[in-house]
Amino acid sequence: MGECPVCAGEIKLADDAMTGEVIVCDDCGAELEIVGLDPVKLDEAPSAEEDWGQ
Repeated sequence: MGECPVCAGEIKLADDAMTGEVIVCDDCGAELEIVGLDPVKLDEAPSAEEDWGQ
């Protein structure tokens, strides 16, 4: 179980969730990236512009 960094809502991760996976918060709709699994750590996913390696 993780916590949305945007709205503090609870996020349940799938058993096969992986670091780097992007998920959506059911409460606020924010796109979140899984940056850690033990403990669970979520950050806002980078926008498409920021994700091009520039």
